[in-house]
Amino acid sequence: QVQVVESGGGLVQPGGSLRLSCVVSGFTFDKYAMSWYRQAPGKERELVAAITTTGSSTDYADSVKGRFTISRDNAKNTVYLQMNSLKPEDTAVYYCNALNSDYEHYWGQGTQVTVSS
Repeated sequence: QVQVVESGGGLVQPGGSLRLSCVVSGFTFDKYAMSWYRQAPGKERELVAAITTTGSSTDYADSVKGRFTISRDNAKNTVYLQMNSLKPEDTAVYYCNALNSDYEHYWGQGTQVTVSS
């Protein structure tokens, strides 16, 4: 049974930090590129950050470059998103996505991040 479970969201003040985690099971984690997406109310889901199967390469949306860091631990079947210098516009539901070379993909249920004073 495939499971993709995000955690770590919450309420944080502008300028603060959060670390999201995504733990997966039910498929071979190190065969999947991992990504974080987010969706704010009334907006389309957008790609935030992505990491290759080995973690050797990462990519970020322009809006989060220099503030967010994606990483993965293949031994723990976990991908992380370290979010620093958070802004109110980072408020969204954050989703974890797994994608393999056959374009099979899985989504988590999302975790809410709210940046507000």
